[in-house]
This record gives sequence, structure tokens and C-alpha cells, in this order.
Amino acid sequence: MPNFLSFAARTVRGTGAAAALLALLSLLSSPGAAARPAAPAASEQPTDEQTAAQLRDTALAGESLAWDWVSELTTRFGPRPAGSENEHQAAEWAMERMKALGFSNVHIESFPVTAWVRGLESGQIVGPVNQPLAVAALGESPPTPATGLEGDVVIFPTFADLKAAPANSLTGRIAFVAQHMVRTQDGAGYGVAVEARTDGPAQAARRGAIAFVLRSVGTDSNRLPHTGTTVYVDGKVPVPAFALAAADADQLERLAALGGKVRIRLYSTAATMRDAHSQNVIADVPGRVHPEEFVLLGAHLDSWDQGTGAIDDGTGTAIVTAAAKLILDLPHHPPRRTVRVVLFGSEEVAQPAAPFGAFGGHSYADNHKAELARHMLAGESDFGTDRVYALALPAAAARSDLATTAMRVLAPIGVLPAADPVSHAGTDVGPAIEAGVPAFALLQDGSQYFDFHHTANDTLDKVDREQLDQNVAAWAALVWLAADSEVDFRGHEAPH
Repeated sequence: MPNFLSFAARTVRGTGAAAALLALLSLLSSPGAAARPAAPAASEQPTDEQTAAQLRDTALAGESLAWDWVSELTTRFGPRPAGSENEHQAAEWAMERMKALGFSNVHIESFPVTAWVRGLESGQIVGPVNQPLAVAALGESPPTPATGLEGDVVIFPTFADLKAAPANSLTGRIAFVAQHMVRTQDGAGYGVAVEARTDGPAQAARRGAIAFVLRSVGTDSNRLPHTGTTVYVDGKVPVPAFALAAADADQLERLAALGGKVRIRLYSTAATMRDAHSQNVIADVPGRVHPEEFVLLGAHLDSWDQGTGAIDDGTGTAIVTAAAKLILDLPHHPPRRTVRVVLFGSEEVAQPAAPFGAFGGHSYADNHKAELARHMLAGESDFGTDRVYALALPAAAARSDLATTAMRVLAPIGVLPAADPVSHAGTDVGPAIEAGVPAFALLQDGSQYFDFHHTANDTLDKVDREQLDQNVAAWAALVWLAADSEVDFRGHEAPH
């Protein structure tokens, strides 16, 4: 017991979750609270807690399809940019695979998108001396002129400094935001840093810049730039935009500090296709009592184009599909409510300002608008494969019997009650949540996630199989408890 408590304390270090740890200690102090529930007699149906523990232990033993799924997905199809043939073929494969696994109502729902194609790209310092730069065009960036473009670099330590620059102060020059992302367990550093990537091109253009460059939004020191989406202004991204690998961003700063102008050359043949489409793949485990009520599990099937989309978000699709399949294969009975898996398309280029097409989350919410009132709960796996360390439930269920049972099942695998309510469940399920669907979150350790996020390093070898299994265990157990309950996650727990 002391060893487990020490592990649990380390798991939440840095989260400010002292209250959560006290709650766990209270649970563990109850006689037999952390022990496996007693097996039912042969003639009895197992309790929900016993079933959840069974699902947990099956997943922990590596007896789910998660590893095989993410391995085949990333090997067979590689990168899956939104609207690409790779994404389309991956969706067809997922649909046929889920049919073969025994899911119901398996189908694809297509929607239009503007596809972005990277093309060729390069960067180099041309003054005071020639040096190569490791660059990646940011998503939706327009191309440079056919001969490239050159300009003197103006360095801004933070994005706020760029926004404070006077109008026309960058005419003919290239804006460079050198802001560093802070490594955190919960990924909060990304939210602070990513605004420079999404809005930077627009802010630079308003001040007359001919291009925008930023230090990659990532936490690594590899010479691999991190791509990512940018925001349209009047139907387009206004200037060519690039991410620099961390080492190259440091090089620019040091060179500028030595004195004199730093001049760089950028080149890109990026292009867009406005007649493309993406798609959502949908599959159900039908409920036995309330088949018209849904517990929604989401992840996105598309990826950026540089790696193979293993941790972003191949593992997410594997986790939610594997968890649902374990529930589907239970020998006694299905859950009361329907468990729905949605593998969303076009998440990586999702942005409200996009003028052409939509993204998977909005498409799903629009197509299923009449059903959303019967979506009882929604969650998304889109944060890699490192361990789940906390569970956040809607306020209506945070102190319910279901929450207590869930913690008894999840505490032995290092999952604590979250200190705060759900604040963000995911981009794809976001539109459904905005429409009133309650959200849950199984919070993962993101300390290493942004070392690989949106880079060529996002490949299968970064997936830890043991941690992948722990994710499936947490998802399968929690989803079973929610789907087999009568809890109204919008308001109150129904009487027993």
C-alpha cells in the first residue's frame, strides 16, 4: 500500500490536485476499497463494478485490439492529411474493420473540405552568411513566389510583442516570434504558445510583413519543425508562414545578438484543393434498454503529413475502438445505453474561419442535431498514449455513486479524481458539447507529448504498449459504468 500511495502522489505532482489525492486516500482507507470486486456466482449477473474491473484487467493484460489497430493504421496508410487519398482509404479500412469486428450501424458520413498540400519547402540564412534552416510550412499557408522570397528578420521575443508593433513597421520584412512553449503535464503550455502559430500570419500581415516565422510550438530540442494550422483572414492565410526547428530558432536569435541584420530566404510550393472531402466513420454498440441514448467516444483519423500520425491521433482511434470492442464482447449483456464510436475527419485543419467546407466535429453535430439531446455523455482521446492520471466528470455526476464506483475501479491503475471540472474534452466533440452534451475527460500525462506533436517524429515507435493498454483499461471501465447507468449527466442521478 505505501508503494502505491507513493506512485499516486507522483502521478499528480504538479497538478495542484491535493484535494483529489485526499479523496483517493479516503477511498483506499475503506475496507477492501481498492481490492478487486468479488466474482459473482455462476448463476448471477456480475455487478457493474465487477464488469468494469473485468474490462480493466482484460485491457491491462494486453488483450485488446489497440496495438494491432494503431500499428496497421500507421503502417498501411502512413500520414493521413485531411482530404487526401490516404485519409479516404484509412476511413474505408476502418469502416470495413469495424463491421468485421461486429459493430452495428457502421457507416461513413462525408463532408466537403479544402485540402492543403505541402509541396516542396526550404529555408536558409542568406546574410550575413549562408546557413541552412530546418523549416516546415504551417498548415493552410500560401506558397511563396516561384523564386522564393527574401527579407530581413525582425525578432519578437513573444507574440504579445508582435501584436504591440506599430502598423506598417514590418513592411518588406519577415516577422519572427521566438516565444518558447513551456512543458507541463496537462498541456497548458500549448494553449499559451499556440496563439502565435494560429494568429501570427494575420498579425504579421497587418504590419506589412512579407512572411511569418515562429519557433516551433513544441517542447523538444530536435532539429524537426512542428507544423500546425493557421487562421484564414478574408478567405485565406494572408502571408507564407513557417515553423523553425528549435535549434534553428536559437541560431537566429544568437546570430541577431552578435549584431547586424539577419536575412533569410524562404521557399514553398504549398497549394489548396477546394473540391476535396473528408469523412467521419461511425460505429455503435447498441444499448439493450435505451438504445436511443448515446455515450459518444471520439478520436480523429486524419493526421499531419510529416510523420505517420501515430500519437496524433492513431492511438486515440485505437483506444476508443478497443474500449468499445471490449464492451461489445462482454459475455453477459450489452450496456443499457448505446456506445457510439466516431472516428472524425479533418480535425487538424479545423477552424471556424475556414470559408470552404467544415471539419468532422461540426459535420457530426449538424448531421445528428436531432439526436444530440439524447447524447448523454461525450469524451475524446486525442493526447497521445501516455498514462491516464485523472478522471473529470460533469458536475452533475461528480459526487454520484457512479463516480465513487469509477474511482474504486480506476484507482488501482493510478487514476485519481480530477481537482477541477471538465474544461475541454476535445476539438472533435466540442460542437456537440457546445450544443449541450455533457463531457468527461480521462486526463493523460502530456509531459512528453509535445516533443513529437505535428512533427516527422510522430511515428509508431513512440507508442508505449503498456501505457496504451492502461488507456484502454481506463476508457473501457469508465464507459461501461456510464453506458450501463441511469445517471442523467445533465442534471441528476435517476432514482434506483
